[in-house]
Amino acid sequence: MTSFRPEDVQQILQRAMADKQQEDFSEQQLQEMAAELGISFVSLQTAQQQWQQEKEIMKRRQASNSHRLQKIKPHLISFLVVNLFLIVLNLVVSPGYFWAIYPLLGWGLGLALHAASVYLQQ
Repeated sequence: MTSFRPEDVQQILQRAMADKQQEDFSEQQLQEMAAELGISFVSLQTAQQQWQQEKEIMKRRQASNSHRLQKIKPHLISFLVVNLFLIVLNLVVSPGYFWAIYPLLGWGLGLALHAASVYLQQ
């Protein structure tokens, strides 16, 4: 007889449920499944509340990251466009001396500081 660790059982059941049903489960179905697995109603409610809280935290984190990216994106695009133009200009006009490195490094430092301030603020 084969024995399974709790994490193995969880993974096997998750895969089986994903294969079996693509539609949503009702609250009653969730409670029935928990009862069949010997999970008390209180434990199910606690787990459901924790899941809701984690879901809200993830939603807020994603919104925050999206907002931060929107603050940096225009600066990053202009940095790339202008510095690419300067590098091409440098290679065409004076290929023996790479002067485009100076605006690239200066602007890159400014962009890095801006990104740090956006991502490190609470």
